[in-house]
Amino acid sequence: MQKPADRASSRPLGVLILGRKRPGFDQEWNSLIRHRALTALADLGHQIVGGDVALVEDATVAAEIERLKQADCQALVILQPSFAHGQLALTVAQHWPDPVVLWATPERLGDGKASSNSLVGQHLWASVLRQAGHPFEVVYGDPGEQTLGSELVRAIALARTAAQLRASRVGLVGSHAPGFINLTPDPLLLHKMMGIQLEPFSLPQFMERIRSIEQAAADKDVQQVLDMKFPMDGVGPNDLETNSRYYLAMLGLMQEENLDALALQCWPDIPNLLGQWPYLAIARLSGEGYAVSVEGDVDGCVGSLMNLHLGLGPSFLTDWLEHDYSTVHFWHPGMAPLSMCEPIGADGGPTLANHFNLARPCVVNARLRCDEPATIARLWRCDGKYHLTAFEGRTIPPKRRITGSTVLIQTTEPDIPKRFDTLLHAGMPHHVLISYGQNAEVVRRLARMLHLEWHG
Repeated sequence: MQKPADRASSRPLGVLILGRKRPGFDQEWNSLIRHRALTALADLGHQIVGGDVALVEDATVAAEIERLKQADCQALVILQPSFAHGQLALTVAQHWPDPVVLWATPERLGDGKASSNSLVGQHLWASVLRQAGHPFEVVYGDPGEQTLGSELVRAIALARTAAQLRASRVGLVGSHAPGFINLTPDPLLLHKMMGIQLEPFSLPQFMERIRSIEQAAADKDVQQVLDMKFPMDGVGPNDLETNSRYYLAMLGLMQEENLDALALQCWPDIPNLLGQWPYLAIARLSGEGYAVSVEGDVDGCVGSLMNLHLGLGPSFLTDWLEHDYSTVHFWHPGMAPLSMCEPIGADGGPTLANHFNLARPCVVNARLRCDEPATIARLWRCDGKYHLTAFEGRTIPPKRRITGSTVLIQTTEPDIPKRFDTLLHAGMPHHVLISYGQNAEVVRRLARMLHLEWHG
């Protein structure tokens, strides 16, 4: 099964070159900058469709956008190597419903006159699109600039993420965990704000799917887990089959139902009826690049999907366990993505064990890697709209050890108790997402693009 983020990144990139009927400006510079811009996009690894000629009329712009759609382009970069007609901004908005990337290129140096007016043109377009309510990102710079490459990567990832979310299907097996009413999903608001379709699935039917996994497939997966050479504490090889069935059932459901993400009500029914927690399976799937969540947390699952599409890697969905003025200790019962943990066999690395509370297998006791830049984020709904927050820090050695999946983060936030109080009064649920990297700015831009309430 191809992962959702892989499907998105493999799709071509659409490019529109805009002009006007009365060319003006320096057409030699126009031609040179067009060639350099297309080369720069190709060097970033994009398969490019479009950019062959400068478009100057409504009809040709509409026809070219239709061609890009037929070519399965998911993001659109627009260049004005020289000042283009502002009316065409509304033509693009009519025919391309998703966000666009406006790339403004610099003036030619040393000729004593304005050679392109590209930034002025993109400024005009940005103002028109904003007032029309059409989301966009703007990048500005010479195609040869190294820093511009990272800005283009971010802008294209944002546009692709918004488009991919609009076409996404998220599954929910069961409901939220008992008492976790702050995790209750709102399928209509989810669709209205981001275009996402929520598909519910019966918990009894899912458990029947687990039981019906063919023995040969379960045995093969058990061997794959044994080959990973996990240390085991209170559990043994005979305890692995059920979690292999969980793993195969979740993967099979996502594949058969064309799901981009899956939230699972993991307790109380699953461990009580099948004798095991599904946490090892979830740690494996999330570490492999799938957006999955526990306790029926749909919005947390969507947040994980956002991170994957943005290229931020897997996320650890966790409780905010405790904090002081500048650090936060995060913990969950044992399902952090394996790729985020210390290596198997290392100090603090994954160990398979029983749950600390309901003593059944198979949880993953593990510490997330130390000395990594990290971002704490959360998507949630409150007051009839969606909210998003993110702030940054660095993982540090824990002050104490507890079972489960854990990480201690030294934050860049000047006053954690104040931020915590502010987020509580904004309705933020008790789960947050940890990802590696300094990602708060790209998350903020995504909130702006999706018209979500931002809490910086």
